[in-house]
Amino acid sequence: YFVKLAWAWTLWLLLPFIALTTYQFAQSKFLYGPTKSILMVLRRLSALLVGTAIWYICTGLFKYIEDLTGTCSTSGEVSKPRRLYATKEECHQDNGIWDGFDISGHSFLLSYCALMIVEEVAVLEGLSINQNSKLHVVINSLFVSLCFLTAIWVFMFLCTALYFHNFSQKLLGVLIGLSAWYGTYRFWYLKPFSPGLPLPNTPLTSKKYSYRR
Repeated sequence: YFVKLAWAWTLWLLLPFIALTTYQFAQSKFLYGPTKSILMVLRRLSALLVGTAIWYICTGLFKYIEDLTGTCSTSGEVSKPRRLYATKEECHQDNGIWDGFDISGHSFLLSYCALMIVEEVAVLEGLSINQNSKLHVVINSLFVSLCFLTAIWVFMFLCTALYFHNFSQKLLGVLIGLSAWYGTYRFWYLKPFSPGLPLPNTPLTSKKYSYRR
């Protein structure tokens, strides 16, 4: 159940982290006023709306594919006519076993959440805050929480890889998660009309150098 709510946990921690770090960066580095800083925060927070849309569409698509490709096996009485089941839920209501192509939603979501957190926390490299301030304590607490959450996602990803789904279902789930991350942070967010990269809007080549370092 914890991993089924993976996006909710990620959203709950990233929302205040993105809001605080973006606002602080806009005022301290770019010298923006309150109004422009808030607009910048809202723009960056829209990345969470994009992530929510990706999560909703992909999980719905996975369920549709499983229902479309599945068949139900039941231990009903022989005299009863064989019933055709349209969905996994209908099959389970009759204590049946649904056999469909179940793309690993865990592999998709855990990989996407972990990569998104890594992208967002990279902003701390260029953010300077008074170490004696309450803001410094709050942002550091959120950072540690996000790191801990990422460790949990990696551990659960390994559990999924070892114990659940078959290889093709897990591989496809991971590829979709990687595609969602690459399509946003490595392509769309580099464009002017997008939520943008975490401040400062570092060029892609510089970010690669930063990661290697």
